[in-house]
Amino acid sequence: MSATLLFPLGAILVTLLSYYFPSLLIPYTDYLSLLLGILMFGMGLGLRFENFAEILRRPKIILIGVVLQFLFMPFIAFAVARLFALDQSLLIGLVLVGACPGGIASNVVCYLARGDVALSIMITVVSTVLAVVLTPTLTWLYLGQQVNVPVASMMINIFIITLLPVAAGVLLNHYLGKRLQLLKKVFPLLSMVAIMLIIGIVMALTQPQIHMAAIPVLATVFWQNVLGLVAGYYSAKWLGLDEKICRTIAIEVGMHNSGLAVVLAKDYFSVMAALPGAVFSVWHNISGSLVASYWARKSAAMKP
Repeated sequence: MSATLLFPLGAILVTLLSYYFPSLLIPYTDYLSLLLGILMFGMGLGLRFENFAEILRRPKIILIGVVLQFLFMPFIAFAVARLFALDQSLLIGLVLVGACPGGIASNVVCYLARGDVALSIMITVVSTVLAVVLTPTLTWLYLGQQVNVPVASMMINIFIITLLPVAAGVLLNHYLGKRLQLLKKVFPLLSMVAIMLIIGIVMALTQPQIHMAAIPVLATVFWQNVLGLVAGYYSAKWLGLDEKICRTIAIEVGMHNSGLAVVLAKDYFSVMAALPGAVFSVWHNISGSLVASYWARKSAAMKP
């Protein structure tokens, strides 16, 4: 069974387990930032300094992907949340998801969808670097009238829990890459376990309120993700980019680092604000699997 199918199934099982037995995971609440750090370290471990030359070779396309990502998703999140009349905590969580950078899962889905994997990785890397400034700033722009957004503190926190682990992974891979083959094989599994634990912990913490918010959150997360995928794909088409790049940009726009959104929501706002990020983590992998399957079959059918 492929990782894109195994992960959503595992995430659903962890969600159900944490809902019915919340006491199992609540004691691990303080490990949310560490789990996210593991994810980001794994991302860095798959990169080499040579990969960053890709940015210099294709700056325009990478910039298009990053701009569309940060332009569409926070706006879609805010609009959909307003349309479904989400309460303030859930609105915060949904906007945070939209304001976060691309996630590791998008690179896997891009590969399965016959997209441009190198481009996907570079958009994820560049958006992660820019997220130190853009994620807090966009959150403030959309929510600053309603809640206090600690922009400076969020910037420092994002730097510590995302950029430092990525940099550590890149450095380790550069100097010890040949000796880390076993670790590289194991880390994708560790990353899946880490994100499932993040989902489970948030579900356990919000279990008393989840029955009141489940349907609105599912609906808004569904539309945020789907509209992001559609907006990314057709914007790239309108700009005259080829099919492979259009698929890549669609995936990068529609799939975000919801684990980061969960940690920021819990640390700076409320546990309920972390719920949209946890739900998004499950759903965007399911939708990504479906989109990848469709595009892979389409590519196979087009071959002579």
